[in-house]
Amino acid sequence: MKVLILTCNTGEGHNTAAKAISEYLTEHGHNAVVLGFMKLAGVKHDRKISRAYILSTKYAPHIFHLFYKAGAAISSPNRKSPVYYSNAGMAKYLNNYLEGHPDFDILVATHLYAGETLTYMKRKGMLKQKVVSVQTDYTWSPFWEETLCDAYVIPHEELTENFTSKGIPGDKLYPLGIPVRTEFYKKLDKKKARRMLKLPEDKPIYLIMGGSMGFGKIRRFTRQLIKCCTGGEHVIVICGTNEFLKSTLKRDFQQSKNVHIIGFTSKVSLYMDACDVIYTKPGGLSSTEVLIKNKPLIHTAPIPGCEIDNLKFFVPRGISVAPRGIKEQIKLGRRLINDRDYREQMLAAQRYYAKMEAPSDISRLLEEMVVNS
Repeated sequence: MKVLILTCNTGEGHNTAAKAISEYLTEHGHNAVVLGFMKLAGVKHDRKISRAYILSTKYAPHIFHLFYKAGAAISSPNRKSPVYYSNAGMAKYLNNYLEGHPDFDILVATHLYAGETLTYMKRKGMLKQKVVSVQTDYTWSPFWEETLCDAYVIPHEELTENFTSKGIPGDKLYPLGIPVRTEFYKKLDKKKARRMLKLPEDKPIYLIMGGSMGFGKIRRFTRQLIKCCTGGEHVIVICGTNEFLKSTLKRDFQQSKNVHIIGFTSKVSLYMDACDVIYTKPGGLSSTEVLIKNKPLIHTAPIPGCEIDNLKFFVPRGISVAPRGIKEQIKLGRRLINDRDYREQMLAAQRYYAKMEAPSDISRLLEEMVVNS
């Protein structure tokens, strides 16, 4: 089958999920195309949407949270939101693309904006293919219930009520999990991973991540963590695309041989294999990658909105811990290294909730929907 996967550059999670689905489909003989569909209206339009998201979440998170809460308050399956009408304008561009590529068997949306555009097109009789939504957070997000997808892939069956209570039909929900790239399902021996990365094999290693754009108080956190590393522990910081953070940390720790500052890297999976404890904000994709890797996980400050709701799934189930203060986060990180029973309790919870077959299950769902269309 030939599958078109639509995503949008507002955070890397949506793109990563799209790539994970595409990767699995391609490896198993299907034809998959990933499209950042906002680019159809021009590169400038795509950059504008991406920049608006980055500026609001990074520099005005409280305002972003207010908009998120307002969206949740007005969101309803009985009316159309401004988000719907805004994305309806993309229909003409996407329709032109599909007319030029008429052989897609099914469409997948990993982002709300794509789901809204496809819904408008379905209402106008512009689509012949079925549409599948793949949710990338452990919660319902505002306005998804006003979309007309034929199936909604959600992270876990324990979230079913969360989605149906907002108006999404239960018979359209498929709790198959959040898909991650193939490499994250392959667990490399810790010592081998460290040798490959030229890291010490006999010292505890903390990994700090701030998402693809290096969000959070990473500089302050790293400084405080290093002060507590009196036993030769090493700290790895992955800054993503945040070049300012990378250069600042390199300057701060240029004399510290046990601090490793990494920019954008394709070796995140390998660094996870090599470490003992992971600190990261509660993004849906990055948290799922840690869950699949089965590594001790401490969630740091969330971007207001979905990431707060992600914590509500992870923490009560023992999949992660998320103390508010940096001091307590560091304390629990040390405990996860030194207290075997405490660590194994978390890892057992992760193994219980991990959806290890998400890509293959999603592929099977797409195949069944194409056959039955």
